[in-house]
Amino acid sequence: MEIHERLEQVNDQKSFLAFVKALASDWKDEVEKEKKNPSNPYGPGANGWENGSIDTFLESAVAWAESTNFGKDQGLEENQIWKRFAVFLYCGKIYE
Repeated sequence: MEIHERLEQVNDQKSFLAFVKALASDWKDEVEKEKKNPSNPYGPGANGWENGSIDTFLESAVAWAESTNFGKDQGLEENQIWKRFAVFLYCGKIYE
């Protein structure tokens, strides 16, 4: 199952933790792929990771949260807290 598909399934604590495990595996997979065949340093990595360090990952996640009112402006509702946290982490991967 693709990481974005796991993200869509998040609706409670259990599915959130499954998503976080999948996100961690996605990162590990990208690191291995990049060792074998490095991507252009000015674009995303093999699995679409835009941010390859913890500081840029967290900065991007926060930037997404601030620019979207923590997802509310994108249709994530207040009661979707697990989904909102999952999207927060996912945006650490892809948000520039």
